Amino acid sequence: MFKINPLIDKPSGLIFYSLLTIVIAVNCIYVNTAEAQLEVNTIDVFIPSGSGGLNLPQGIICDNNDNVYVTSELTNEVLRYNGTSGAFIDAFVTSGSGGLADGRGLEFGPDGNLYVVSADSDEVLRYNGMTGNFIDAFVTAGSGGLDRPNGLTFGPDGNLYVSSFSQDRVLRYNGTTGIFLDVFVPSGSGGLDGANGLVFGTDGNLYVASQNNNLVNRYDGMTGAFINTFVTMGSGGLDRPNGITFGPDSNFYVTSAGTDQVLRYNGDTGVFIDVFVPTGSAGLEEPRYLKFNRQNNLLVNSSTNDSVIIAVTITAAPVPALSEWGLITMVVLLGIVGFIVFARRQVVAEDKY
Repeated sequence: MFKINPLIDKPSGLIFYSLLTIVIAVNCIYVNTAEAQLEVNTIDVFIPSGSGGLNLPQGIICDNNDNVYVTSELTNEVLRYNGTSGAFIDAFVTSGSGGLADGRGLEFGPDGNLYVVSADSDEVLRYNGMTGNFIDAFVTAGSGGLDRPNGLTFGPDGNLYVSSFSQDRVLRYNGTTGIFLDVFVPSGSGGLDGANGLVFGTDGNLYVASQNNNLVNRYDGMTGAFINTFVTMGSGGLDRPNGITFGPDSNFYVTSAGTDQVLRYNGDTGVFIDVFVPTGSAGLEEPRYLKFNRQNNLLVNSSTNDSVIIAVTITAAPVPALSEWGLITMVVLLGIVGFIVFARRQVVAEDKY
């Protein structure tokens, strides 16, 4: 004869076990609430065309006062703008200061000074972070084989990483002295072709845009070894990626210069999510660099028409998502409920005989 816990022999017992199962489900199933998703509220021109002499804008950064700094490639300057209004303030780095030629990426370093890529002279130049006065050539011409540098970033180890576009690699320099350390990502590693923008993720790994084959690679942040192609070739229509960044929602944003867009990808998997800034928004043409400010608004250069646009964002409510372990737990608990129902039917059936 089929025997089970006597408590289940009664309808009240079955109700008790069912309620117990629900309580366990509520307490044990892990619901993974993702970061709140960003949505675009408005897109507008932030820095008007040619403001302050802006001519072919490239790198964009913000300081602690929310002012915006933009490299003006064809005038060999770094221009500063009010972070609230977009009004021109001054030429923070004056034309050709320190030999600046074809300014590209720029970054404030751990020392508070400004580091600017000088692509034509194959250098990284350092300027006083308060005054803009030239300090020195932090990475000297061609150091370590640097050729047509484009992007730069300081890593978690405090060292400086620079993409060498013409040689399809990433070079590493001492973050204090600028002395060449090593080739961090070898030429062509993982299919890297036209090394462009680069950024370290919260996982500690290095992400590098590969402009010529329309993808983004991920490399081990400690060794530089290729991990995987994070954004696959042409995903979401990606064409000539340059600027890359992780947003406040932990997703991954990439400029697509060939389609005049900014595309958004899942920050964990690299899977395409959506077109965050549509083609030609506020006159956007050939975007190359991008930056989120402290208000979570996205600044994007529009290189062809010498302006910078702003995508003002709002935060949407997060969408709960059942995690892998939560799904497993749910299946187990449903199995328990099924067993209880089956056992109860067996008890009822045996009582009839």
